[in-house]
This record gives sequence, C-alpha cells and structure tokens, in this order.
Amino acid sequence: MKALITGAGGQLGRALLACAPTGVKVIACDSAALDIGDADAVAAKVAQTTPDIIINAAAYTAVDKAEEDEARAFAVNRDGVANLAATGVRLVHISTDFVFDGSASSPYPVDAPTTPLGIYGASKLAGEKAAGDDALIVRTAWVYASEGGNFVHTMLRLMKERGAVGVVADQIGTPTWATSLAGAIWQLVGKAARGVYHYTDSGVASWYDFAVAIAQDATELELLDAMPEVSPLTTADFLTKAQRPSYSVLDKTKTNALIGPAPHWRVNLRKMLEEVYANG
Repeated sequence: MKALITGAGGQLGRALLACAPTGVKVIACDSAALDIGDADAVAAKVAQTTPDIIINAAAYTAVDKAEEDEARAFAVNRDGVANLAATGVRLVHISTDFVFDGSASSPYPVDAPTTPLGIYGASKLAGEKAAGDDALIVRTAWVYASEGGNFVHTMLRLMKERGAVGVVADQIGTPTWATSLAGAIWQLVGKAARGVYHYTDSGVASWYDFAVAIAQDATELELLDAMPEVSPLTTADFLTKAQRPSYSVLDKTKTNALIGPAPHWRVNLRKMLEEVYANG
C-alpha cells in the first residue's frame, strides 16, 4: 500500500511516519511540500504519487487565533479536506473533540450532536462533512509528543523557569500521546474502517491533573530539578479568545471493539517523558 501523509511535519505526522507498518510506502508532505488548501497542488501531487490512501494530518490548530483568522481556518480545515476528497483516493481525516460544546456529563458517542463553540471547532466539523461518507474520520483530543509545541513542553518550560504554574482544573478530557494515536490510525486503516471513530488514550483528566502528572514524572526523571508547585485555576481565571468545551471526554466503545482499548494516559505520558529524557 502507498500512503500519502499530509501535515507530515507536525507531531502526529511525524508519529505516523515513525510507526508506519511494514509494507506501507509512505509519501510524506509537510505544509511546505503541499498546501492542502490549494486544489491544483493537491490534484497534481496525487496524480504524481498515485497513493492508495491519504491520511490527512494537516490542520489549522491555533484555537484562539482562529477567532480572528476564520478564513484561513476554514481554508485549511474545510476546503483543504474537500480538495483531498475530490481526488477520489481513500481518505483518513483527523478531527477533534472541539466539535462538541462540552455540555455533556458522560463521554460523547460518535453520533452525539455536534455543536462547536468556536471557529476552530466549526472549521473542523465542516472538514468532517467535506471528507465524504466513505472517509475514515478519527476524532481525538489533547495530543502531545516528545517533539513540537504542545502542553507538555509548555509546562516543562514554565516549571523550569518559574518553579510554579497555575493550570485550569475545570476543563475535563483525555491526554493523548501522538505515538498512541498514530498506531491506532494505522490499525483502523488495516481494518478498512470507514465512518466516524473516537480515539484517545484511556482515562480522564483535567488540565490541572495533566500538569500535576507532568510535574511528578518529570521530577522523578530529573527533567526538573525540584517538584514545582501546581495550582488549580478556573476557566474564569484564565480567559482566552476562544471558548473551550468544559467536558470533552470521547466515548471509544466503537473503536475499542475493533482494535482494543488504548493504554492509560499516565502510562503514555511516562513513555513520552522517558523519550525526552533519553534525547537529552
């Protein structure tokens, strides 16, 4: 099988490359090599490379900036997906928990009503619709990796610099290691899955819980000189341009039935931090 991966320079794109199954020929395109918002460029790349499948890891992910840059968010997250779908090649599209408004009190099933709170979520939902009925859509959340900009690296930097951080404790979801997500995507591809699936690591956490775990594991691994102080904040204490869902845990029953459950997020966080330690 020949797989074209868009957004290959991002943390998920790199993870997809790293854990591609034996026998899969990967064509990696970062944003410089392929702007998925350019329909002619997409058509030309597909004609040149003749992939059997496209895994779209390209996205506009600046949640707050999207509130002021709606046109660009939709150009990538909706129109870019439409351009990929128009090639007729089997499409795997990565979506987000932000398609939900966070008003639920139990995990969102794949067929739950979608009511995004902001431009980012709305653009990603539009992308799901643009992908078409035959696409595989994988919704995920709170993704991080040992490389790239993400919550874990932000926390490590602030903890080193300040010795104390305040983190929102009233937004609930599930941290997801990019390596874990990439492996699940390849498994779903191997099962010829279509339709909407949810995948995150197992378990539930607030951002505060996530930060405490980072502090504990990073201190044990000597990535930090001393255990930092982590204080809980409310969303009202930490206002942002874009509203976030207060609860975005995804129900993974459908996914688990096909490929089995994911490791717990604490297990995968430790593995990621061990990678950081090993890489200096």
